Amino acid sequence: MTCEITLFVNPTAGRGRGARAAQPAASALRAAGFSVRTVLGENARDALTRARAAVAGGTGALISVGGDGMANLALQAVAGTGTPLGLVAVGTGNDFARALGLPVRDPAAAGRLIADALKGGRLRDIDLGRAGDQWFGTVLASGFDSRVNDRGNRMRWPAGRAKYDMAMLAELAAFRPLAYRIRLDGGEVREIEATLVAVGNGSSYGGGMRICPGADLTDGLFDITVVGECSRATLLRVFPSVYRGTHVDHPKVTVVRAARVELAADGITGYADGEPLGPLPLTARCVPGAVRVVGP
Repeated sequence: MTCEITLFVNPTAGRGRGARAAQPAASALRAAGFSVRTVLGENARDALTRARAAVAGGTGALISVGGDGMANLALQAVAGTGTPLGLVAVGTGNDFARALGLPVRDPAAAGRLIADALKGGRLRDIDLGRAGDQWFGTVLASGFDSRVNDRGNRMRWPAGRAKYDMAMLAELAAFRPLAYRIRLDGGEVREIEATLVAVGNGSSYGGGMRICPGADLTDGLFDITVVGECSRATLLRVFPSVYRGTHVDHPKVTVVRAARVELAADGITGYADGEPLGPLPLTARCVPGAVRVVGP
């Protein structure tokens, strides 16, 4: 493996943590003997172009510095290439890093771990989801949760997690169950009324909400959590248990596994790794061993 590696930095992640995190991560890598170059972009498209150029140029690893959005962008550059992906997780959610057992909001520790793993060859191949031409590492969200995202993205105030708490309350007041059409692994189309459908390659989204608690990054299958038609009161009672992953024990919640899922529902946007994919219908498939990651 070449000693030249690339830091892929989102300077605005975590309200400025991305910019501050790049330095201690780079210092830890350089102290371990690596030559480090930093890639920034004028916008997401430019940043991805630069990251892809680094991968094509033979960089020894692409190290994403930021949150799940930056990790998702990095996936578009490294998936299927064999170039290892490392994560310095300093964003708001950091669910992909949690799924991989990596440090969160400790860039120096993440840098040291990545350096040790690269030198020791501690790399592993994990599955990714693919919807259209977009890769994702954690969860494809649709339904109530994606409508909260839609509303939160439109809000200018407040900032941070409080914005999404307010968006959730506002969306809850107006929410009605949705008519879904679902097909798993090419089987029959099922028509159901549901509050949300979450397609999990990883187990969590939204900063630790374990919506698909049994998801395994190496089994070649999605865990698909379906929260059925339920009242606002039931949703409010069940919601706190998502952080423990015990919501799957509720009678309104069903979990199925499949390698391919087709989702359709009117007026719903799909989000993957917290990033908008576009309106349903969408088809997602689990691609085994699609990316090589730097492990603990």
